[in-house]
Amino acid sequence: MKLYIIILLLCSTSFISAQTTPGEYAIKNIKINTEYADFGTAFFGTDAVVFSAPKNKRSMIKNIWKPNSQAYLDLYMGTIGNEGEIVSKQKVKGTINSRFHEAVVVFTKDLKTVYFTSNNYHNNIIRNDSTGSLKLQLFKASINENREWTNIEKLPFNSDQYSTGHPALSPDDKKLYFVSDRPESVGKTDIYFVNINEDGSYSEPRNLDILGEKINTIGKEEFPFISDDYILYFSSDGQPGNGGLDIFASKIFDNSTSRPLNLGNPINSVNDDFAFIIKEGKGYFSSNREEGKGDDDIYSFISRSPLKIECTKLIRGVVKNKETQETLEDVTISLLGENNHEIQQISTSSNGTFTFTVACNKSYKIIGLKTYFEKGEVNVKAANDIDNSTIDLIVNLTPEEVKEKKLLNIKPIFFDLNKWNIRSDAAKELDKVVTLMKENTEIIVESRSHTDSRGKDSYNLKLSDKRAKSTVAYIISKGIDANRISGKGFGETQLLNKCSNGIKCSKAEHQENRRTDFYIIK
Repeated sequence: MKLYIIILLLCSTSFISAQTTPGEYAIKNIKINTEYADFGTAFFGTDAVVFSAPKNKRSMIKNIWKPNSQAYLDLYMGTIGNEGEIVSKQKVKGTINSRFHEAVVVFTKDLKTVYFTSNNYHNNIIRNDSTGSLKLQLFKASINENREWTNIEKLPFNSDQYSTGHPALSPDDKKLYFVSDRPESVGKTDIYFVNINEDGSYSEPRNLDILGEKINTIGKEEFPFISDDYILYFSSDGQPGNGGLDIFASKIFDNSTSRPLNLGNPINSVNDDFAFIIKEGKGYFSSNREEGKGDDDIYSFISRSPLKIECTKLIRGVVKNKETQETLEDVTISLLGENNHEIQQISTSSNGTFTFTVACNKSYKIIGLKTYFEKGEVNVKAANDIDNSTIDLIVNLTPEEVKEKKLLNIKPIFFDLNKWNIRSDAAKELDKVVTLMKENTEIIVESRSHTDSRGKDSYNLKLSDKRAKSTVAYIISKGIDANRISGKGFGETQLLNKCSNGIKCSKAEHQENRRTDFYIIK
């Protein structure tokens, strides 16, 4: 009759707040800031950034933006110097800078494509909405080998009736995130995203809250940025914060996002803090805090301790005998990770249950072992999501043909130096052997006794034989047929550690070798 073990796994998500910390930052107001609005950096490779600032003074009289009485914004490129300083300021090359606003950009990884924000214009003429309001739109441009921006085009999901801007790209360049006040928005402005198809087309825009209703509020969400580890940084005045726009972080998973985490001081102030970018622990953000040099200023920062947003899952299992549906205790359960590396090993409880806590977005193998059953295993993929989920998995453990198998649930018994009498601790293990043999009358067991390396080889062989015989005698004395139990001595030929002849070892190490093991031989 075949027997099976069922391992039922219930995987549930645990997003643990204790594993979430905003990190620590050292900030610095960079020298290139002016009394006007300097803000919105974007990395261009490893040695440069692009940022926004008002047009030069010669054009200010003709092009004044009424809300702040400053010139319209242009895009500038600066070289990153020591300690995050931006040591130069040159307008980006090409026809990118119009007589209107250009600001907030993001580049593809190969630095051949840029997405940027500008006013809604056509043929150098502003196009207002039906109420006369000036709207923003998203543009795309190519970058040639001379860093000139060419082939400027509007993205197809813009509209004359609402703003679309503040682009950000996923680390794989397959998703474009942006901000808009389109009619379906939750608040004043929401974060949206589109998929970038292989042919360069775009999917329909989707509100980011499709992944969990955690990001967008009735206020304003702006300036998204996605780091290489898929953490979304954004600014909001609708999330709980210090005042004005605060910078938050949320991990993006496959089908969910974590609850926004306020980065706290010194990143956030009582004023507006926004446009946060980071790479390898260094980055920039913008703020109009009172201690700045003018309007909006750019601040560099170094992360003293990393932001941590971790997703874990709790694997809960129960082991049952499929034939009888009885739960099984003392089943050895191993959790294996990459390259079959054992992460943890536990035994099932009295009611056959076990639990593991594992990281999301990783693959694991769970192995169950019990005497008289072949090894059973199941592969588990912890989803890259923080939403609750249940996974039912079955592992069948079939009876294996018994050849020469060590009794898995019986510990070796040990002997004192130069002794072969049964110690009290050994008697307890031998009683387990007796119980097992009475419950399973078909098995035949052999005891194998050993010594440590001290003494002559011939003496140790005789000593181990005496230990084997005393072990057998004890088991027979408990009512086991003599034909079902035998013993054999191996002397010092099968040491478990380094403690061979001439090697200095501790008493505990020598004790490890003075043992008797038990094997099923039939």
